[in-house]
Amino acid sequence: EPPDIPKDFSCQTQDLKRVTCTWTEGETYLYGQNLPRYTLSETSSQKKALCEGSCSKQCSCSWDIGQQRIWNVTVTVENPLGKKTATDVFDVKHRMYPTAPLQVWEDSTNTEITLYWNYEKYGIELFWQTEVLQPGGEVELHNSSDVDSRHKRITVRGLQPYTEYTAKVRCAAAKHFWRWSEWSKPLTVRTKEGTPSGKLDIWREITPVLGGQNVTLFWKKTPSFQANGKIISYEVTWEKLEDGSKPESISFSSVYNSTRIFIDSHSYRISIMAKNNVNFSLPSVVIISGTPDNSRRILFCSFLGTEELKEGQVNGTDDGILISWEPRSVYDSYIIDWCNFPRLQPCDLQWRRFGPNTSSAVISSAAFVPGVRYKFRIYGSVANKASLLEKKIGYLRELPPRLDPVVRKIDLTYNSVTLSWDSYLTNESEPGFIRGYHVYVSPIQGNCNLKGSKKHIHSDDSELCKYTIENPEEKRYTVQHLMPNTKYKIVVKAFTGGGETPIVNFRYIDTPYNSNMLYFVFLLVIVPTLVAAICHWKMKWVKECCCPVIPSPNKSKVLSFKEYKIDSEKVLKINDCIPDVLAMDNNAEAQKL
Repeated sequence: EPPDIPKDFSCQTQDLKRVTCTWTEGETYLYGQNLPRYTLSETSSQKKALCEGSCSKQCSCSWDIGQQRIWNVTVTVENPLGKKTATDVFDVKHRMYPTAPLQVWEDSTNTEITLYWNYEKYGIELFWQTEVLQPGGEVELHNSSDVDSRHKRITVRGLQPYTEYTAKVRCAAAKHFWRWSEWSKPLTVRTKEGTPSGKLDIWREITPVLGGQNVTLFWKKTPSFQANGKIISYEVTWEKLEDGSKPESISFSSVYNSTRIFIDSHSYRISIMAKNNVNFSLPSVVIISGTPDNSRRILFCSFLGTEELKEGQVNGTDDGILISWEPRSVYDSYIIDWCNFPRLQPCDLQWRRFGPNTSSAVISSAAFVPGVRYKFRIYGSVANKASLLEKKIGYLRELPPRLDPVVRKIDLTYNSVTLSWDSYLTNESEPGFIRGYHVYVSPIQGNCNLKGSKKHIHSDDSELCKYTIENPEEKRYTVQHLMPNTKYKIVVKAFTGGGETPIVNFRYIDTPYNSNMLYFVFLLVIVPTLVAAICHWKMKWVKECCCPVIPSPNKSKVLSFKEYKIDSEKVLKINDCIPDVLAMDNNAEAQKL
């Protein structure tokens, strides 16, 4: 194809002595001797070529300009199929593209950096720009104008002490801006150290001992604390509040973040400061209240009515463990402390502070794992003195109990079974809070449908009856409505907020025969049969006694009615009777009747 018009054709200079023009090459699909040729010339005199263009990633061509300032340049591209041109008219001073600054160096204080650099003078005014990269990735740009000096400088203020910054410089023509120069090589600068700002966050753990107290002190840097240098030590000072005695102090290397001191039964003021190569930080203070001596301690505790605080249960969430407490208006802050590893010693004590208007918080830690019980203590603080308010225990997530309850006694009747089990251990090693128990029962043959139970499908697809006991203190349960003379399988499982372990082992029981039913059968069958046998054996006597052919009034117990007696003889009144047979024994007697 014939060549295209050269694209993006423009010219510029870096030193006002030599001009370089650049453009983008088009595709002609011709190669070898047929490749396009580029020639630069003045538009007014195209017969005289300024230079021959060469192309790699971009085409360019350069020539010396001498004293000429205004140029009208044409680039001509041709191949055997055609020719095209492009033109650029410019003032050399308006196309200034300076070189990057050279030899950049610095001088600094704890809050300022002054950058210096050398640069080549071009006879035109330059505009300078400095980029300062902050530690957090933010970029600040600082601009300055040219001065009549071989050395250029700029001062950047308001920086953080003992902090690394990265700076670089570039320039451009001030009056006729064309484009920025390249950046100078980046220079990394660290400001000098300054006095630490803010305070350390400190906490304490108190252990009463004979003659006083062991106080374990902890400290850590807060987000508001700025070391402003390299911390070389920590200074711990303690002094009595009552008698104004001389303070005691001890210094620790920067690798430590805790220590233990012994104090007597008086109240003490303890302060901790961080130190760098310049100065100390402001002191962080904690007040330790005095304790009665050993001879009065029991009486003192009784007088105050001191009681062990009951531990409340708290629940885990997706973000951590939710802790809530009852706020008190007398405190200006609250502190929650806990151990990241409660089963180890040391347990890695941690703490967090909260404002006076806070009454709940989610405590999170990368060390929290499911199935581990964590203890939390909530303190109220006023005037640097902390008081224990509440205790909480909880899990990030509860897991099923490790063991099943041990059933010690089984009492059977023909239609019920009573199970008794040992108290379940609820110590700190348990992976969850015991919420209650489940009793599962099922006959060996067939499915279970006992009254008052819920249906439960076992892992082997068998159907069980399930009873729920929601009182974790309950140690006895009776399953009713069983069938007599039947074999059952039964198991007791403890459950937590994390559920229960799968059912593996059952206990097997056999209900006895129903003795009441046997007695009932005896009354309905055996007794009548026995009577019938006796009656059959004494048939004649029974007949004479109960059903004589001619009843004898004197012998029949049926006729023993008082109202029908005449003298000493029993009389049968037959007024209302229709006899089958009438027999006359004696006419004289008949006349009397």
